[in-house]
Amino acid sequence: MTINCKGQIIDLSTPKVMGVLNITPDSFYDGGKHKDETSMLYHVESMLKEGAAFIDLGAYSSRPNADHVSEAIELKRILPIVKLILKTFPDTLLSIDTFRSKVAKTCIDAGAALINDISAGKLDDNMLNTVADSKVPFIMMHMRGTPKTMQIQTNYNNLVKDILFYFSERIAAARALGIVDIIVDPGFGFAKTLEQNYQLLNELELFNIIETPLLVGLSRKSMIYKTLNTSAKEALNGTSVLNTIALQKGASILRVHDVKEAMECVKLIKLLNY
Repeated sequence: MTINCKGQIIDLSTPKVMGVLNITPDSFYDGGKHKDETSMLYHVESMLKEGAAFIDLGAYSSRPNADHVSEAIELKRILPIVKLILKTFPDTLLSIDTFRSKVAKTCIDAGAALINDISAGKLDDNMLNTVADSKVPFIMMHMRGTPKTMQIQTNYNNLVKDILFYFSERIAAARALGIVDIIVDPGFGFAKTLEQNYQLLNELELFNIIETPLLVGLSRKSMIYKTLNTSAKEALNGTSVLNTIALQKGASILRVHDVKEAMECVKLIKLLNY
């Protein structure tokens, strides 16, 4: 499988790593950690050197019960950092973590290469058209409700079947508008209980039926640290274990806070010829 990012063909037959840069004050793990431009650039440089194929930039926290942030504030946070990163590291394939079409369009115009939407276009009716017009890859995640309400929407008839049906509908809508490069993210931690997250991981290979690249974001999430009775800060080892399982089950992209360790998982699994 391949995707086209700004004219560059990215081959996902070998899984890639997407490094996370949150510029929100309230993200569950690294909120407020990168408070100035120097810190942000250092973090981006480190992730690129460690092997990140993509950098995912977010200015709206999507953790459970996250506070609402206006579009104006999101843009004020994210646009200067997009420009700063691409001025300093112009070859960076920058993914924008947003569900707002205006934020997506503004960042694409500034040089961003992908859009990563937690709502798969459902929270902004203009998102799919914006992505189609911009001809960039679209990462669509499964979620119910909003970050504020998602954790009370965890009732499913059949968890994996329901999520696959959700993606079939969203992919059809995207394809109808001419979106070519689609990546699906099953949304670990979004509108799912701890037990459902592990069921989803256990049956992850079923998502290969969709025949699109699969992005998995497990990094330091509560499904790890609550199970281990620890904290997000102490969840790196657990993250590596679950990332390894995800790769064995067909993940094409790992979205992570710790690029070096994720790259090690990719390199070791590659030797097993999955």
